[in-house]
Amino acid sequence: MQRFGLVGLPNSGKSSLFNALTGGDSPVAPYPFATVGTHLGEARVADERLDGIALMSESAKVTPATVQFSDIGGLAAGAAAGEGLGNRFLGGIREVDALVLVLRAFADEEVDGLEDPLESLLSLELELSLADLDSLQRQIDKKRRQAKGDAALGPEVARMERAAALLDAGTALWRSDLPLGERELLAPHFLLTNKPVLAVVNVDEPGPAGEAEGAVAAVAEAFGGAPALAVCARLEAEVAELPTHERAEMSESFGLGAGALARLVSASYRALGLETFFTTGPKETRAWPFPAGATADRCAGLIHSDFQRGFIRAETIQWADLLEIGSWSAARAAGRLRAEGRGYRVQDGDVLEIRFNV
Repeated sequence: MQRFGLVGLPNSGKSSLFNALTGGDSPVAPYPFATVGTHLGEARVADERLDGIALMSESAKVTPATVQFSDIGGLAAGAAAGEGLGNRFLGGIREVDALVLVLRAFADEEVDGLEDPLESLLSLELELSLADLDSLQRQIDKKRRQAKGDAALGPEVARMERAAALLDAGTALWRSDLPLGERELLAPHFLLTNKPVLAVVNVDEPGPAGEAEGAVAAVAEAFGGAPALAVCARLEAEVAELPTHERAEMSESFGLGAGALARLVSASYRALGLETFFTTGPKETRAWPFPAGATADRCAGLIHSDFQRGFIRAETIQWADLLEIGSWSAARAAGRLRAEGRGYRVQDGDVLEIRFNV
């Protein structure tokens, strides 16, 4: 399960977005720090490909991919130094897979808070960078002492020092010029600004026109190309409270399009470099997120460690081709299933059946 941390300044609409995404009940109020604990919620990832394959196989069970969102208290200026709810919640998001920065772009006289998404972005980046700097400096001191007795630790110390210098200058690692390979080597230090990131611009009204479109474009440019999308969290949260059969009609009447969850998950998967393969049969059809470029044996291991350990081959076909043929047995009879070895790089939309022996 992929884990996403929602981060925003007080009154950015972060909790409303959390409720819209998960159907949760994180408290929403027109004052700072209504959220005083870390709220966790899960959401199923809708995928029409999964539904089509399950219908074809007449599966008794359909298991979509699932993502987890965490909603932490708003980060006030000085959070890295303990202001507001500060470090109490910064620690709660160090182990998420990606950060979602919620940037307010709506006006409300009854709700205090920054209304400029670019200013919010800079404030959040500064606090997260300072928090990373504090964490990294403490780790560097320890690693330097260890390096006195182990020269092999020298490159790691130098790498940490380069990152610390950038953070000290107020530069988040996600917009730094550190090579990707070097950033990957920093992963064990759980730095917040070293995680994949995307921005949600929380707007007054849905739709791409006017100020919302301009705000999203400005944030994306300031982000250096990281994904950014506009969401009206207030309306999305209202729709999420409706019975399931009423949501599609209400979303259409509000102009919400595919909805916040579908658009956010799509952007998040791109940021994390994830794709999806499927398994299917009469008992279950299931979606499996995997890192793009992963080999067949590694994907087999996502299903069960024995599948990877005893991997023989993967029989595979693209989902659209399978639906066109009509069944797995018909695809085998027609010679449309490909037998791939452990080094095969699984493609987005592949349907796999793993052959193994342990």
